[in-house]
Amino acid sequence: MKALVTGALGLVGSEAVRYYLNNACEVIGVDNDMRKHFFGEDASVAKNKIDHGNYRHFGVDISKIEGLFENEKPDVIIHAAAQPSHDYSAQNPLLDFGINAYSTLMLLEMARKHTPAAVFIYLSTNKVYGDRPNEFDFQEFDTRYSIPRQSKAVTASTLGFNESLSIDFTTHSPFGVSKLAGDLYAQEYARYFGLKTGIFRCGCITGARHAGAELHGFLSYMVKCKKENKLYTVYGYKGKQVRDQLHASDLVRAIDCFVRNPKPGEVYNMGGGRQCNVSILEAFDMLKMKKWEYVGTPRKGDHKWYISDTKKFENDFPEWKRRYTLYSIFGDLMG
Repeated sequence: MKALVTGALGLVGSEAVRYYLNNACEVIGVDNDMRKHFFGEDASVAKNKIDHGNYRHFGVDISKIEGLFENEKPDVIIHAAAQPSHDYSAQNPLLDFGINAYSTLMLLEMARKHTPAAVFIYLSTNKVYGDRPNEFDFQEFDTRYSIPRQSKAVTASTLGFNESLSIDFTTHSPFGVSKLAGDLYAQEYARYFGLKTGIFRCGCITGARHAGAELHGFLSYMVKCKKENKLYTVYGYKGKQVRDQLHASDLVRAIDCFVRNPKPGEVYNMGGGRQCNVSILEAFDMLKMKKWEYVGTPRKGDHKWYISDTKKFENDFPEWKRRYTLYSIFGDLMG
């Protein structure tokens, strides 16, 4: 099997590269380290590049890789390249759209033209739901907000938010809109053109290879601040905002389940779920974090509470189980 991975130096992309190399596949990676351009030198992912006989890397823009599709005809395309920040997208909406929406459409067209039988994975985001999750009633506790386990909310089950959550009439940020455009294109290329696309709407994905920055990378950036004795800034919600956490290796194993048994056009919410989530205050406690400040205004469109209901994926692929707990994720990050 031959896999093409965009964003091959990033957190998910580099994990996918290693996974498929370990499974005796040929892997083609594409990544020009735009993360350094977005977030500065400290956010460079160049360190994640590996040297392997079955791996070839191309440090070029995605818009220049049609020749790879034509010549290589990959069996799997994992599109993990993205501009990942709310704040950056608001400052540079045209660049954000070009990377997240236009490049996704272009890759889908390349796949349809040159390798229509391939499985195409699109890494989407829970931000396609905008700030809709904030409309639900939350209980406030000492260290976190929570939806009651017996919530009567239609789309917030005892497990978290599922795929029926509305995407309309909400504030998304330009990032959320550009990712949603790619998300819908990936769905449509399955329904209209017959491509084997799979869409994963991810919450917080994490792991030791994450080059955390203030504008993107909740736990990774917090751990970096802890290690380097830097000030961490909390934006709004009293630090009680909650995110589920999924290790990148668990996500890649989920992706591989779909690759081996594709269900074209399906959309899956993907994250740590009820068993692996944390608030900012709770993360501070686990890290014994002392150096932080509070800004009362939350980031525009930010979620107060988001936990993914992954029941749909687990029903379709019962062989998949999370291997990383919250504690083992912290251990991996602290290294």
